[in-house]
Amino acid sequence: QVHLMESGGGLVHAGGSLRLSCAASGDIFRINDMAWYRQTPGKPRRLVAHVTSGGMTRYEDSVKGRFTISRDNAKNAVYLQMMRLKPEDTAVYYCHAGVQTGPNYESEYWGRGTQVNVSS
Repeated sequence: QVHLMESGGGLVHAGGSLRLSCAASGDIFRINDMAWYRQTPGKPRRLVAHVTSGGMTRYEDSVKGRFTISRDNAKNAVYLQMMRLKPEDTAVYYCHAGVQTGPNYESEYWGRGTQVNVSS
């Protein structure tokens, strides 16, 4: 079994910064793609940022230039540095990873989410 645990959410004023962290633990052979999603009430979960095992990144248009995704493969961790936060960034942020528990078997895993609130 694999678990993803997010941390770093909270309340911040518009223009401020937060850094989210997500650590994977359990029966891990290899972690492939990792990503951050976010969700607001009544809306579907949406991709915010994605990073491959090789470090290639992509971002949702509204966060380009403000958010940076990074990963530490030695720590099985992924991070999201969020700067110049806006009230519309308020959401529950979820960590997602494609994890191999063996050489030929991969599953998708989600964290439980961390709340980010940006006040105007």
